[in-house]
Amino acid sequence: MDFVGPSLLVLVRHAESARNQAKKGSVYFADDAARQVVRGVPDHLIELTPDGHKQAAQTGHGIRERFGTFDYVYTSGYARTVQTAEDILSAYGSDERRQMKVKADLFIRERDPGFAYDMTTGEAEAAFPWLNEYWQTFGGFMARPPGGESLADVTGRVHTFLSDLFRERVGQKVMVVTHGGTLRCFRFLLEDWSYSQAHKWPGGQSPANCGVTTYRSAGAGQPLELEEYNQVYWTVGSATDGI
Repeated sequence: MDFVGPSLLVLVRHAESARNQAKKGSVYFADDAARQVVRGVPDHLIELTPDGHKQAAQTGHGIRERFGTFDYVYTSGYARTVQTAEDILSAYGSDERRQMKVKADLFIRERDPGFAYDMTTGEAEAAFPWLNEYWQTFGGFMARPPGGESLADVTGRVHTFLSDLFRERVGQKVMVVTHGGTLRCFRFLLEDWSYSQAHKWPGGQSPANCGVTTYRSAGAGQPLELEEYNQVYWTVGSATDGI
């Protein structure tokens, strides 16, 4: 996408969530014990861990020092992105916070994980014995989890979000707190990736919890260009893959 929009777009992956901690970077839970803490909790209600709150608070100080205030801050409306945004904004003074409008937008939610959401590895392999071969054939961008969304599906709604953003926030400073998979869709659109580029993260590096990716315009009327990917401002806890 190369039409004029915000002067600054800062994308932040949410801080460490309870499911991140329980799954330890795996696609599924290792066993029943690993999933007990979050079993039965829907994706939009998954909250941050204590370390996640610390990550977000530390990230807030780095973001404030580097970028100052924003005109708008968007979250996906999921608990973990709302909490991350709140912790980031705690680094700002009350007068600064009053300058920034905070909105939730469902178009930037994480991909729907489908029927295997609460499954262990063994349960998923038993229920969907064909899934690994299917995933290898179609790849991580096009393949759909059973009952869920592909990243290509997610890209469609991220495109809608960006179209509105570029129309309504021209010349403004915007921060978006979203999810790891959704960030990949943002990059696909903002950097005009091919399908082969989107198949996996460049260099295999997925964004860290609270990883900050920055796009900036060189001047009035100029498109956004990638300035930095996955800058980490925190020193507590551990970067975690997954949603």
